[in-house]
Amino acid sequence: MKCFSKTDIGLVRSENQDRVWTGTLDEDAVAIILCDGMGGENAGSVASQMTIDFMSDRIRKGFRSNINRNYIRNLLITSVTAANSLVYDKAMNETDKYGMGTTCVAGIIYNNRAYIINVGDSRAYLIFDDSMQQITKDHTYVRRLVERGEITEEESREHPKRNQITRAVGAEKNITPDYFEIDLEEGNIMLFCSDGLHAYGQDVEIAGVIVNNPIGKVCDLLVDYALANGGRDNVSVAVAQV
Repeated sequence: MKCFSKTDIGLVRSENQDRVWTGTLDEDAVAIILCDGMGGENAGSVASQMTIDFMSDRIRKGFRSNINRNYIRNLLITSVTAANSLVYDKAMNETDKYGMGTTCVAGIIYNNRAYIINVGDSRAYLIFDDSMQQITKDHTYVRRLVERGEITEEESREHPKRNQITRAVGAEKNITPDYFEIDLEEGNIMLFCSDGLHAYGQDVEIAGVIVNNPIGKVCDLLVDYALANGGRDNVSVAVAQV
């Protein structure tokens, strides 16, 4: 299994508050964690880095061969909820960190199956043939409006509150991440990304970059694509191919 990642500050921001980590857990298992921090000064960076550090350590130590689906599910969920407690406590106890938090999308891909959790609006997609299917569900104000039929998908892309997330690691004392499982086939690709990519591009174009290039070059090309579309945010991407 092949796995690659990249993060970039973009063309406008003065600091990169995104973080991304990938790790090989076994011969046929990889893990990906991607976070997009929020908070003044360096607080967003602190939140995303704390989450990455804690979750990656817990997943590396907790994973073992021949574990079952429930174990992987619990490993992911307990990792992010424990990270939430750490970030929340730091935000409550340090004045300059008050209100900090981070999105998080994380997954373990093992034996042709993807196990995924998310909090916030960083996303996981399945790429198959030349199609792109969003697996995760955004925790945002505009997503609620779309689900209630008050605005369209197209209108959500330009809505003034499109960046307002409703759930984040560290923002509240307790969180409940969403959880997903999907079967994969040989050649399928999983894409994990922050909104620095998906908010500034079209799915069909992003999918085209992925399926028409060697997997080892995809992350560089996706970052270039986001920068060419304005680069108004930090951008982070990770891809894994079965």
